Amino acid sequence: MSDRVQSPEQPGSTSQRRPTKQERRAAAEAAAARASATRVRRQRLAGGIAGVVLVGLGFAALIVLPDVLDRPAESTAAPASSEQTTAPEQPAGTPEPTAPAGDAPSPAAPSENPASPQARPQGDFDPRLAERPAVKADGGKPSKLVVTPLIQGTGPAVQRGQTIAVNYVGVSFQTGKEFGASWDQGEPLQTQIGVGAVIPGWDQGLVGIKVGSRVQLDIPAELAYGEKPADSSRPAGPLRFVVDVLGIKPETGQ
Repeated sequence: MSDRVQSPEQPGSTSQRRPTKQERRAAAEAAAARASATRVRRQRLAGGIAGVVLVGLGFAALIVLPDVLDRPAESTAAPASSEQTTAPEQPAGTPEPTAPAGDAPSPAAPSENPASPQARPQGDFDPRLAERPAVKADGGKPSKLVVTPLIQGTGPAVQRGQTIAVNYVGVSFQTGKEFGASWDQGEPLQTQIGVGAVIPGWDQGLVGIKVGSRVQLDIPAELAYGEKPADSSRPAGPLRFVVDVLGIKPETGQ
């Protein structure tokens, strides 16, 4: 009996075996298990990330929300504080204007509202004293001081040495050109009378005039600034004033 001789395998050839049905099922189950494990890991990772985000948002809410909730209270409190703001106090009075010795009140530049409320007299006066008078030229040349009452007051008479408050308008007697008026300053002039604080025509013409009066003073050059004043800003020649006597400062005069 002869032995069967098996032919040797050819070089380079490989033996292949098909997997059995059980092996294929086991491989499929293993792949499914691996896929399931991968999904679980991904879900856990996503859940961890979401948890971190939610914790961060929670901390942010704890920090931001109190500030947001406080803002309406601050905005509503602002108007209340503004209502309590008080206006600054006004300065305690202004210095009283006085005329230089030997001179009448200095001329001033005209204002846009000559009859301003500050220049109007306060108290029981003739209503006409609240209106700025129109002063016209005469064209002649007065030889002496002439005092003409225009409105008769009922107050006390001005005495020598007293400080009085007056409104006035001054013009050239011959041309009618205005050179000065207290109405342009917005308040009456305060000055002493009869002591050389103003021109002689005022010192002489206003003594004895009652408070609340309006008088016209026609003053010759020698009782004013003269025909050729040393100060070129002063009016030359005879002058005409309309003066309202508005008050006497208490405890002045002889």
